[in-house]
Amino acid sequence: MKISEILSRDSVFVDLKANNKKQLLQELSAKAAEVAGVDERVAADSVWERENLGSTGYGNGAAFPHARIEGLDKVVATFARLAQPIDFNAVDGKPVDLVFLLISPENSGADHLTALAMVSRVLKNPDVCEKLRQAGSRDEILAILNS
Repeated sequence: MKISEILSRDSVFVDLKANNKKQLLQELSAKAAEVAGVDERVAADSVWERENLGSTGYGNGAAFPHARIEGLDKVVATFARLAQPIDFNAVDGKPVDLVFLLISPENSGADHLTALAMVSRVLKNPDVCEKLRQAGSRDEILAILNS
């Protein structure tokens, strides 16, 4: 699995403005739901429910919220670089400005875990995160994520 298989150009947000975690997750979930052809409310509720189990903000200003959703037929992603970092209740206590959201089919154990591992490898690399923060366009962000 490659990032280009789950993330489209239209699902990349550059300098997105979000006042809080819930608003951010609703917006990213809505875009993922649109791409996946599932109900926006179901996607947002599923992502929020998973987030309430424990923050997906794992440090270095990055987070990867995710959920499994019934009726979905493939893994879909959205990515946002925020205009201003927000509190995400991250494990290191630092605000988040890079968010990679994944929604996966309910019964896609292997694909879901593969996608999470792929995103984790990318966002745990401080050099990649810095390049993403400096990128000037969604095309540049896509190129960084796919390299």
